[in-house]
Amino acid sequence: QVQFVESGGGLVQPGGSLTLSCTASGFFVVDNSIAWFRQGPGKEREGISCISVRTDATHYTDSVKGRFTISRSSANNTVTLQMNGLKPEDTAVYYCAVTGCAYMSDYHSPFLGQGTQVTVSS
Repeated sequence: QVQFVESGGGLVQPGGSLTLSCTASGFFVVDNSIAWFRQGPGKEREGISCISVRTDATHYTDSVKGRFTISRSSANNTVTLQMNGLKPEDTAVYYCAVTGCAYMSDYHSPFLGQGTQVTVSS
């Protein structure tokens, strides 16, 4: 059964950092492009970062570029999102999904994990 488990969220002050993990089961993350999405309160789903299959090329939306870093571990079958310089507007539930990195904005399928809540507040 294909499934994701997202973890690592929490409450953090503006300027703080969090590391999110997305652990896959039922398939290997190294065989797929994996993207992180988020959905803030009252907001549309937003694809924010992606790591491409084979090349490991990374992609970021402008709102997180320079602050977030995506990486992949075949040993743990996990994709990690390191988030630095967090802002209140980063508050959202974060999810991961298998999707071509060029198609993040077209991804409308249900998420396969429960997501992890990130709250940035003083």
